[in-house]
Amino acid sequence: MTAHRYDDHHRDVHGGGIRAAVFGASDGLVSNVLLIVGLAGADVSSGVVRTAGVAGLLAGAISMAAGEYVSVRAQNDLVARELKKEEKALAEDPEEETEELAQVYIERGMTAEQAREMAQLVMQNPEMALEVHAREELGIDPNELASPFTSAGWSFSAFAVGALVPLIPWFFFSADFVIWLSVAAGVIGAAVIGSTLAIATGHSVVRGISRHVGIAVCAAICIHFVGLALGAVVQL
Repeated sequence: MTAHRYDDHHRDVHGGGIRAAVFGASDGLVSNVLLIVGLAGADVSSGVVRTAGVAGLLAGAISMAAGEYVSVRAQNDLVARELKKEEKALAEDPEEETEELAQVYIERGMTAEQAREMAQLVMQNPEMALEVHAREELGIDPNELASPFTSAGWSFSAFAVGALVPLIPWFFFSADFVIWLSVAAGVIGAAVIGSTLAIATGHSVVRGISRHVGIAVCAAICIHFVGLALGAVVQL
């Protein structure tokens, strides 16, 4: 089959890998920035920040991967259950399923005769009938389900990378200004995520950067004051 000349213009937007990667990187970056800024506000040592940062990275990455796997697996199991019910209905009552499909086509603008003819043509192939009914009635494509392992892998890797960005300065410096290096790294990381997502979705890069950086900065400021308050309480 000859490829359509516009096929390369489209991305695979159904898989869970990209979504998991973007969400994981953003979550890892923001969560570890908040952890580091909060600890720095509490005036703990650089060693404590490094240890807590690595622990947060590993715990968060594993938690994200496990959550993503369970979520995608549960979704796929639900889809499989609905497909079995649809397959049973197609086998036991093909006439009713043909009428249901014809009604869908009528609602989309076909005449009753055209809809009936199209539905009967689809029903001649059991595999095609199941796929079409799944798309039209359930809103899913059985051939484009996300892989739980792929989604979990993307989620783990992306979270780890995002969480590592604000932690890097603490492995090389221990002076008071290192917190600002960490914040700067977090801002740059948020800007990269925002711009990448904006380019991928065709939206404004400036808006994407502003949104991600703004969220990270506002959250960091709030947590920093919480850290200051906790540090003062501990000193008392």
